[in-house]
Amino acid sequence: MSDKNSIHQRMQKRRQMRVRKKVQGSAVRPRLSVYRSAKNIYAQIIDDVAGITLVSSSSIDKDMVETIKSAKKKGDLSLLVGENVAKKAIAKGIELVVFDRNRYEYHGRVKGVAEGARKAGLKF
Repeated sequence: MSDKNSIHQRMQKRRQMRVRKKVQGSAVRPRLSVYRSAKNIYAQIIDDVAGITLVSSSSIDKDMVETIKSAKKKGDLSLLVGENVAKKAIAKGIELVVFDRNRYEYHGRVKGVAEGARKAGLKF
């Protein structure tokens, strides 16, 4: 059983590296990285050259408590997280980013974060 899990983890890591070698964040155009768990979704804007996180947002942030109550589904929640991270980024002067879908396919909640960020004014 543990052998099957380790194979799955290696395949996930290979998919993540395949995406990451094509997507690099810089100071001019940082990387918008998305991570999703079973219940929550997280988004970070990262400068890979300096190795720092510039802006982050998630579905468990304390500043999103009121807006989370309006979400009926996890898909709606991802739109809100995308909008929130975009608003924070624009407040810091970041308008251009590259989208890192991590190891996930571009649909569902990952696509929701991207659409929410575009709707709020981020360009990628």
